Amino acid sequence: MNVDTLTLGIFIALFAIFAFLGFYGARWRRGDLSRLDEWGLGGRRLGWLLVWFLMGADLYTAYTFIAVPELAFGKGALAYFAVMYVALTFPIALITMPRLWTVSRNRGYVTAADFVKDRFNSKSLAIAVALVGAVAEIPYIALQIVGMEAVLIVLLVGLGLPPTHLTLDLSLLIAFIILAAFTITSGLRGAALTGVFKDILIWITVLATIIAVPLSIGGFTHAFSSVSSTLSAKNEAKLYALFPSLPSSAIPAFWTLAVGSAMALYLYPHAINGSLSAEDKTKLKYGTALLPLYGIGLALLALFGILVYTIPPALSLTVKYDGLTAVPALLAYSMPDWFNGIAFLGIFIGGLVPASIMAIGSANLLVRNVVREFRDLTPRGEATLAKWISTAFKFLALAFIFIVPLNFAIGLQLLGGIIVLQALPPVFLGLFTNKLEGRSLLAGLIAGVVSGVLITAYVNHFGQLSVSTLSTPIGGIYIALIALGINLLVSVIGTIVAMAMGWKPKETIKEEELVRTR
Repeated sequence: MNVDTLTLGIFIALFAIFAFLGFYGARWRRGDLSRLDEWGLGGRRLGWLLVWFLMGADLYTAYTFIAVPELAFGKGALAYFAVMYVALTFPIALITMPRLWTVSRNRGYVTAADFVKDRFNSKSLAIAVALVGAVAEIPYIALQIVGMEAVLIVLLVGLGLPPTHLTLDLSLLIAFIILAAFTITSGLRGAALTGVFKDILIWITVLATIIAVPLSIGGFTHAFSSVSSTLSAKNEAKLYALFPSLPSSAIPAFWTLAVGSAMALYLYPHAINGSLSAEDKTKLKYGTALLPLYGIGLALLALFGILVYTIPPALSLTVKYDGLTAVPALLAYSMPDWFNGIAFLGIFIGGLVPASIMAIGSANLLVRNVVREFRDLTPRGEATLAKWISTAFKFLALAFIFIVPLNFAIGLQLLGGIIVLQALPPVFLGLFTNKLEGRSLLAGLIAGVVSGVLITAYVNHFGQLSVSTLSTPIGGIYIALIALGINLLVSVIGTIVAMAMGWKPKETIKEEELVRTR
């Protein structure tokens, strides 16, 4: 294994640069960080390149580097739903985010729930949307922590140290304390700068590995044949289950996971936060239009879960940890020690940076749309409270991974998607119509969240989180879409009943406010 003290030294040195950039964010493009829009949205002054890097930081997370290759390692072709989902999500973003950015700039909104409150004249609906967004972020932040753990496990094993819970927990705690400190100090500016640093390391890692490893093992043909021979020799239940292609019964699961995840991504607070931080609508569109480049990287990364089969020691380590260490183990046994210091740090902060952005987005929601509805806050009070809530959220997610057992790390992201997708009717549909009644939307949202969580618990037998689809006569269907169907049914029926009783939609937000700035 090519992991030693040089690897550790480079890892620590680069982490120090990462921390410096995080704190330096407070001085970069100075603004009044005692205001929520400055701290939580970077003053709405990010150009297209920084928007691209910031949104890329949201996309290139532990989900990309750990969860997707782990799923490819364990379930084969099904993992490529993530590539399809990334391809589908950007057209959705280009349709919805410019409208949300425009109305937010015109009316001073900081969150999507601000928009929902005015659009449907409902404080209760806005509070519900805020809570759904914040709760959905918890498993997504927890996924980042799981990915960071995977790197630490391989690093410690390579150094000859036992990866005990105490060692892992202390390492994560120190990293999160530093993250919390610079998030409080710099807000989204710090996340943007560290996101650029992280993405540079990530692209170096992806491009170097995807070229070097296949060349050293004899190409991808050898990699795929190694999968078959390994399965024949070991018959391991943990290993590649659906090779070489999807059976017809898994196709509905593939498509519904892709479509459901695509619709959910830009409902997450962190994705909306990144979009609203753009300097203008044109720069937001440019930054979003370039994001499919990250999708190419994701497609390559999924193959890492296959390449690990060609290196027996890496395969053994990956099997020991149920696929979680597929990418770090592949790197450890195939790349030089100095390079692994760079790559490991890239993956590690690939969990930290998104966790920071997600916590900021959740804090914005809870302060603006929950706390402020019950208590008057000054602009300074809003920002101060948001800083502390963002800190609490990080450590809440840290606790979450010890409470919720899971089989595949990607289940955390899919659980978040089940919850956050229920905000689609008031947020996405609300951007194009006001002809849905607020109380009906609230009832639909509650019905969607409750049914989604209960169905998820049921299919997992109220135990370990390993399944996110419901078996039907046509195959597995992503639970998020089933819950969304219930949500929409309740919302539409409720609106029809309300109209029959005399309710009429009010044009509190004019169409012009959604399409052009004042």
